[in-house]
Amino acid sequence: MSKLKLSGVSKAYGATLALRRGDLELMAGEVHVLMGSNGSGKSTLCKIIAGSVRPDGGKIFVDDQPVTISGPRSARSHGIGIFYQELSLAARRSVEENISLGKLPVKSRVFIDRSELRQRAARYIGLFDGVCGEGFSADTLVGNLRPDQRQLVEIMKALASEAPLLIFDEPTSALDRAQVERFFEILRDLKRRGRGIIFISHRMDEIKAIGDRVTIIRDGETITTLNLGETDPATVIRLMVGGAGDMPASQSSVPAVVEGEGGTALTVRDLSGRGFRNVSFEVGRGEILGFGGLHGQGQSAVLRAIFGAGSIASGEILIGDSRFDASNPRDAIRRGCAYVSGDRSRDGVISGRPIIENVTPIHYLRDRLMIARPGKLRAKVAPALDSMHTKFASLFHPMGSLSGGNQQKVIIARWLIDRPDVLLLDDPTKGIDLSAKADLFALIRRLAAEGLGIVLYSSEDAELLGNANRILVFNGGSVSRELTGADRTRYNLYQAAYEAA
Repeated sequence: MSKLKLSGVSKAYGATLALRRGDLELMAGEVHVLMGSNGSGKSTLCKIIAGSVRPDGGKIFVDDQPVTISGPRSARSHGIGIFYQELSLAARRSVEENISLGKLPVKSRVFIDRSELRQRAARYIGLFDGVCGEGFSADTLVGNLRPDQRQLVEIMKALASEAPLLIFDEPTSALDRAQVERFFEILRDLKRRGRGIIFISHRMDEIKAIGDRVTIIRDGETITTLNLGETDPATVIRLMVGGAGDMPASQSSVPAVVEGEGGTALTVRDLSGRGFRNVSFEVGRGEILGFGGLHGQGQSAVLRAIFGAGSIASGEILIGDSRFDASNPRDAIRRGCAYVSGDRSRDGVISGRPIIENVTPIHYLRDRLMIARPGKLRAKVAPALDSMHTKFASLFHPMGSLSGGNQQKVIIARWLIDRPDVLLLDDPTKGIDLSAKADLFALIRRLAAEGLGIVLYSSEDAELLGNANRILVFNGGSVSRELTGADRTRYNLYQAAYEAA
């Protein structure tokens, strides 16, 4: 029996078509795997099913009946529960409160029924007895838990919905092997009881272990559905990347490493820390080194650690020929290291302040300035902003008056007033439009031509293949493969990421 069917579902955000044609059929008692490259549209499809995104077109059927899912409450009324890749927990609430967050038990229509809350929490915590780790209990605040423990709470919350149809979007990314095995035991029991489960994962061993069928999405469109027992990883990857996946990235699109500059801009040796281990590489002056692989495999953690914003347990970093102890970002900045994050709300924008204050803090820090002289600052910041084609009315307008793309341009421009030696780019184009992306990559190439050493992590494979001289593919916090020259293909990029997984 079909639990869920989607036919021709589509979604656009302005000129960006996130989902062109989403087709999917989920049967009762099935774990149906959804696979696609970064940005293929699989998470958008799941959010449409869960009601957090409204589709622009297409049809949705639940138990063979046509339905309209107008929001999360509507999805729940149709028996749909979801585990989100981005955790949706309340950090200042206890584990037991988070497990029932979707539907808190009440008595007298006003008060939380604490007895029922504890009983429900005990039931779902008990499913993971022995694998939750130290410090995990019903009354522990979620904000005090480790990442794997928070992920378990999110899984428990999804299970507590008791929904006949469950969606798990990369639920195992932070779990250890014992936790994954226990989770899979639970999923197999749900299958036996007739639940329908949509499962997104990037780990081939997990997909083969738990999945029945796989639907592959590429460039916003459903390509095919296969029985997992009758296919192999190489076939799945080829379908994900398409016919052009074996073609090398155009060498003419990648800037050549600058000859004659000489020397190494950045050296990392056996670096280990939270989220990564034994990472080693060199970046020459004039080189763009790409960090590839699936999202959350240690790329951002390495970049933040080099910049002094993350933890380092062991290893060595050299900027130029000198050892650098990355103890804090202030020291990194003064040593000529720059860091640009795609999460501008967390790592970039100074909210409520004018553009001029957002573009100059690094200049003040590096030059140890104490007094602001607006006239001199205008002359300093203008070339950096102009190089990015930044659009703004006045330097004294609030930062919030700019579009997302122009905000990101201001953040990048702050590093160009005083030229760094090393530029660390942590998925810098996240959430910006195509025009802003084109401006950014034109600037990156120009900076490389001027002799900067650049490390670029991007969650979009086309950005890496079109701009990086070499690509290090990350998996599970370490480098699984280096792609150079003709090996820089979309297929090799995903084979290294998925097969290592």
